[in-house]
Amino acid sequence: MLDFEAGRLNSLRMMRLKQIAVLAAAICALAGCGKKSAAGKSAASHPLPEPPVVVQCTPGIPGGRLIIAELGDPKTFNPIEADEWSSLEIVRFLFWNLLNFDVPSQKIEPGLADWWTNSPDGKTWEFRLRKNLRWSDGAPLAADDVVFTWNDVIYNPKIPNPWRDAFIIKGKKFKVTKVDDLTIKVVTPEVYAPFLVQFGAIPIIPEHILSKSVANDTFASAYGINSNPEQVVGSGPFVLEEYKPGQYTLVARNPYFLEVDREGQRLPYFNDVIFEVVPQMDALSLRFLSGGSDLDDIIYPYEYDKFKSESAGGKFTVFDPGIGLENSYFWFNENTNSNPKTGEPYVDPVKLKWFRNVKFRQACSYAIDRQAIIRAVFSGRAIPEYGFETPGNKKWFNPNINTYPYDPAKALALLKEIGIEKRNGQDFLTDASGHRVEFVLYTNTENPAREKIAVLIQGDFQKLGMKVIFQPVEFNTLITKINATYNYDCILMGMAPGGLADPSVSMSVLQSSGYDHDWFPRQQEPSTPWEARIDKLMNDQMTTLDFARRKKDYDDVQQILSEKEPMIFTVTPTYYAAARSNIGNVRPTALTPDQVSWNAEELYFKK
Repeated sequence: MLDFEAGRLNSLRMMRLKQIAVLAAAICALAGCGKKSAAGKSAASHPLPEPPVVVQCTPGIPGGRLIIAELGDPKTFNPIEADEWSSLEIVRFLFWNLLNFDVPSQKIEPGLADWWTNSPDGKTWEFRLRKNLRWSDGAPLAADDVVFTWNDVIYNPKIPNPWRDAFIIKGKKFKVTKVDDLTIKVVTPEVYAPFLVQFGAIPIIPEHILSKSVANDTFASAYGINSNPEQVVGSGPFVLEEYKPGQYTLVARNPYFLEVDREGQRLPYFNDVIFEVVPQMDALSLRFLSGGSDLDDIIYPYEYDKFKSESAGGKFTVFDPGIGLENSYFWFNENTNSNPKTGEPYVDPVKLKWFRNVKFRQACSYAIDRQAIIRAVFSGRAIPEYGFETPGNKKWFNPNINTYPYDPAKALALLKEIGIEKRNGQDFLTDASGHRVEFVLYTNTENPAREKIAVLIQGDFQKLGMKVIFQPVEFNTLITKINATYNYDCILMGMAPGGLADPSVSMSVLQSSGYDHDWFPRQQEPSTPWEARIDKLMNDQMTTLDFARRKKDYDDVQQILSEKEPMIFTVTPTYYAAARSNIGNVRPTALTPDQVSWNAEELYFKK
């Protein structure tokens, strides 16, 4: 799952594709730090690809180290395995894609490929790579690497990953083949509406480095956090220089990177970027305000007044990009399977009966006082959230979904309809079999705002008569519960598409077979008729170029989710951002958690 706050945090974010970040998102950030590798050499000593990507940014000054404070360590440097923002935050600096994506404008731009075409029937695509592309170790980057990325890794059934779901149409894969050393052909089973923004945004990985790990089934651990940095070969603006757990991740300029500014100066401008780990979300702001970091991508609403006041000295600028794409929500574990090792069900059957009842989930949504969350946690700078998309996604947001304004009486009435009520003068709820309604609510420890939300939700539920045990845990432990052990009752998290405002980025979340289908992931068959309906709608909207049809199908998906409430949304805050006044080419956007660092390869120090 792509967690947004924890993701920075942690995405991903969510995203997913997040993931895919996008994933793809492809949203991305002289002299190295003494490492005796290609990264330590002068960029001028390496020939440019033909043609290079010419970026229309203001020409900058090379040099310097950008400091970014980060919450939490990466779990991996593997761009295919990364599925939470603490990893994706680093990975986006290390790898590049066939196409690039300008987040503020949502425009598709050339990347590793400088040319592409589509057949009249819309199903056959060809990409031409630039000549003389190089991996960060100097090895040639060619069509074989693209084919390897897809056929040997993403579509490999032995390699679970959050990307595959978005590239299977009605059970059929894309056919990816090499035409020649610089040309790749892709044939889709049906017309695939988001082809360029999705397929083009997948990070390409090196066959000459990773083929062995695929062959011996160790790909999941390849490019792990214990890897030798020199072996983490990529094609992004930076290369991994050093990683010290709990302290920092250092990335240095990639001398083979394919971009130049309009004066021919090779990007990136910074010598290196260091991600320094801090223990809590509040520490991110403290680090920036004390001058210890250069950018702050996420300023919480309750911090805005302080930042705005201190910015009056001119040392930094505060930006207001507006409502973003983040989803903040909680869900109940609806997994009906059993642990194959123990034979025990993942979820207590008594609780599972509650969790899988739509009226129970609707009651919980009515029980949440969203306005209280807005006041107490976000100083009034937030809006109630009821659906999968926020108003920040102007193109795809459905404003007509069901809403659940605070109404404890309505919540109790719905619970009574399913046999849950207070009996015999008791002040707590029991079901028809006499079981007290109680469960554990998890969220991550590193995020004070999220912990406050969890406490308020706990209080709202307890007012109804539910017993809720709030249990904050470390972020990576929480991710393990979600993606591996399924050992939990209820989780409060967040998700963001990572820069790409298209329904396709959410396939892994919304499809019943999806890797990130949080409430019941990786189903062999849809467990409910409404999940089957969402599967069909999501597949249908992917296979038409008619925007009106896509919008109608996705509106229906949002409506179903608002009726069935498998994800109970809370509020959408307005997040702010800040950057030192001496940093050039800052282009803030609310369409990604990296509101000011998304184009780090273009940023530079003015002095």
